[in-house]
Amino acid sequence: MRPIIVGTAGHVDHGKTALIKALTGVNTDRLREEQERGISIELGFAPFHLPDGRLAGVVDVPGHERFIRNMLAGVPGMDMVLLVVAADEGVMPQTLEHLDILTLLQVRRGIVVITKADLVDADWLELVKEDIRRELRGSALEGAPMVAVSSVTGQGLPELVRLIGQVAQEAGLAPRPPMLRLPIDRVFALEGHGTIVTGTLVGGQVSPGQAVEVLPAGIQTRVRSVQVHGAPVESAQAGQRTALNLAGVGTQEIQRGHVVVEPNTLTATTRLDVRVRVLPRSPRPLVDRMRIRLYVGTAEAIGRIQLLDQDSLPPGAAGFGQITLEAPVVAVRGDLFVLRNFSPLETLGGGQVLDGQPPRHRRHQPEDLAELAALEQGEPGQVVEVMLRRCRRRPCRLQDLWRSTLLPRPVLEEALRRLGSTGSPAAAVALGGGLFVHGRHYQQLQEQITAALADAHKKSPLTRGLNREELRSKVAPQWEPAEFVRLLDDLSRRGRVALDGSWVRLAGHRAELSPELAQAARRLQESLQAAGANPPPFEVLCGQAGLPAAAVRRLLDFLAQEGHVVRLAENVYFDAAVIPRARAAVRQMLAEAGQVETAAFRDRLGTSRKFAILLLELFDQEHFTRRVGDVRLPGARFTANP
Repeated sequence: MRPIIVGTAGHVDHGKTALIKALTGVNTDRLREEQERGISIELGFAPFHLPDGRLAGVVDVPGHERFIRNMLAGVPGMDMVLLVVAADEGVMPQTLEHLDILTLLQVRRGIVVITKADLVDADWLELVKEDIRRELRGSALEGAPMVAVSSVTGQGLPELVRLIGQVAQEAGLAPRPPMLRLPIDRVFALEGHGTIVTGTLVGGQVSPGQAVEVLPAGIQTRVRSVQVHGAPVESAQAGQRTALNLAGVGTQEIQRGHVVVEPNTLTATTRLDVRVRVLPRSPRPLVDRMRIRLYVGTAEAIGRIQLLDQDSLPPGAAGFGQITLEAPVVAVRGDLFVLRNFSPLETLGGGQVLDGQPPRHRRHQPEDLAELAALEQGEPGQVVEVMLRRCRRRPCRLQDLWRSTLLPRPVLEEALRRLGSTGSPAAAVALGGGLFVHGRHYQQLQEQITAALADAHKKSPLTRGLNREELRSKVAPQWEPAEFVRLLDDLSRRGRVALDGSWVRLAGHRAELSPELAQAARRLQESLQAAGANPPPFEVLCGQAGLPAAAVRRLLDFLAQEGHVVRLAENVYFDAAVIPRARAAVRQMLAEAGQVETAAFRDRLGTSRKFAILLLELFDQEHFTRRVGDVRLPGARFTANP
């Protein structure tokens, strides 16, 4: 069974810290101000040995309304909670606000602990219990076990320990996600060690020496050492209170709300798609474009919520929304959050993140609302299809889909397989290399590519089509070149396009010369063949072809595409057979003298200095030779034998 975290909740001065000290022997009020004032201000932490021998982490939260933001930072990662109510006061305002927060964050396992039981009689205690049961109706803790204790006399503590063990057995069965995430709730410097961050490890594991990233700061660092409850460990597991000593990072660079993750797994965001619910006892409705405070993980951020399906949400209502933040946070699909009013500070509601990297939405759009409904309640295949559909500008990588859906890898891969085998076009098209495109987007790209190629063939019927990079810039400029190559390879396998090196043409298209152009092409080839290493001037070629200069240039470029001629400069074309003869001459000269001088090469070929230099520069580009001063030496791709 995995480790668990036990948290506290309840009104100020109801005995939460005294209870934890009675259970663990640790006073979690570590600050001088806390000890002087007798109230918790910051989060407190302690280890607790469960009856089954496991070591649980205890998070003690402040109860004062002024420190709700600190309380909210302590709830993420809680597996169970001790809701503390003082017997002499009963349910108070912060009892209810903490209960609402626990409900919003779905902390469903817990125990109601009635403290200070030694201060009241049995009749009063029964009245307090009945009041608590009434307030628990409809909350996450409805039906939770209840026990009366005294941290002073020890009354009820053995029964509380037994109940904690019983609830912990159930809490310990719930799996944690495999992705490393440590929301930071405390940052400090330790002399001789450097920066220490602590938090509840909500996913994955972390070990000394491991490379990590701190988001949203974007700091790449390394874990020097790991501690759990003050003891060094070889690896901390999800569900444990964890302290990390980070290398090369100052305390001023990191703060509460940042998250430790594996490098290149998550990204920070300022926009969230959410399902939001307003608390039944919210003091005000949630209205469109309302300024709010978002609490997710240990982070707090200010922003606005756009209601996508309604104009306002009264207390008790729920709807879809998009939150835009003024500062980035780390949040993924399935994360729970709390919303408070910007001012005055009041807890309004909360909900669940549906997409941590969504596109912008307009209100009341049926397609967007259908996508949000699928993200909230859909089967894995529906969730994956929505995420594929949202990759409008780039293909989706398998890693990105896993990160955005958080589905187990086997479930994700099976969903992609099913989506790829149904529909026309299929909902998911695999391009290879872990790249996927939604079928509708694939169809659009295919249509755009074939239209661009058809237009190119119409305008320049003698060309091969379009250069691959030119085509990418026209139809998919956001795609990486390697991604676009995979798309073209897939279209080629499907018989939509034909590939010729770096050129792309429509399948079945071939440049064909009219009888008049074919005759002109023969004259040009014969002229260049006869000229050898001394090609005639372009004007002469135009006269021999009997065509305008632009038409001759297109015809020569066509012959170059077909491999009959080679273009070495503007309006300078050689017969293709000249190149291997010139290369053989260079090879022989290198064998004889170890180097090639331009004048000697010119004389060997019987050509002009201008043409000799053009040929030698071609061989330099091919790395067959390399220029050193005024001579050529063997290049990286030189071979002594042809």
